[in-house]
Amino acid sequence: MDLSVIIPFLNEEESLPELISWIERVMEANNYSYEVIMIDDGSTDESWSQVCALRAKNPLIRGIKFQRNYGKSAALNEGFKAAQGDYIITMDADLQDSPDEIPELYNMIKEGNFDIVSGWKKKRFDNALTKNLPSKLYNAVTGKMSGVKLHDMNCGLKIYKKKVIKCIEVYGEMHRYIPVLAKWAGFRNITEKPVAHQARKYGVSKFGWERFVNGFLDLASILFVGKYGKKPMHIFGLWGTIVFLIGAAIWIYLGIAKFAFQQYNMTDRPLFYVGIISLVIGTQLFLAGFIGELISRNSHDRNFYLIEEKIGLEG
Repeated sequence: MDLSVIIPFLNEEESLPELISWIERVMEANNYSYEVIMIDDGSTDESWSQVCALRAKNPLIRGIKFQRNYGKSAALNEGFKAAQGDYIITMDADLQDSPDEIPELYNMIKEGNFDIVSGWKKKRFDNALTKNLPSKLYNAVTGKMSGVKLHDMNCGLKIYKKKVIKCIEVYGEMHRYIPVLAKWAGFRNITEKPVAHQARKYGVSKFGWERFVNGFLDLASILFVGKYGKKPMHIFGLWGTIVFLIGAAIWIYLGIAKFAFQQYNMTDRPLFYVGIISLVIGTQLFLAGFIGELISRNSHDRNFYLIEEKIGLEG
């Protein structure tokens, strides 16, 4: 199978028929073998009914319906697990991503032997103050911190080699950083392609300002886990030892001052409390390293979601 198209959505009943019709035209025009995996992230409208109706007309459409809303990362993770195509396309369901970009993305990743080709919406139809400016800042900070230089890290339109999406785990709100996750997994051949951005035709955006705060926290988690996830003692043990030695040095100094030079009222000196705090914090950091090592060696699947229904998929 050439392509798996993964489409997570939430309350997009108006967009889905038009989007699927558009995808079908592109696939047929290019003679691709394909599947479309649609993940309903707890919609409260008639979106799932639309999926069932579309599946009745085209057996290449498959569906997963969450029992409640888990978020885009959860939806993508389930879609990645189910995908069977040699290459995987992700796109949003709101018609802002153009299926007409699929052939060029497909040719680019095959001919260039890239691991990921990410869309870059150079010309956007979003609000400049609430979306475009924060997005530019977010991409600049992410690129600087992660080393993955993309103009539009969070573009929903991307194409991946199958082995990439089978080697990464997406949870929380990590969908924004899939290229970073891929880099940490050893897939470094990542590039981008300018793609068309459509104005939203139906409904309203499902994302608010909180995504920027959550995004920064998720980036910090990815960078930490990517570097120290398998060796937490290297970071906690190092800093724990440093802080503990600082505290020990302070107490040795105070001990010498008291018993060798007969200085008194040590508990009235701020340095006395700095020493105590350093010893306590150093010990706690060191123990955190041990606990982290135990957790990393006994980790279990963090992705478990209640799925109400599946169509066209086993299990």
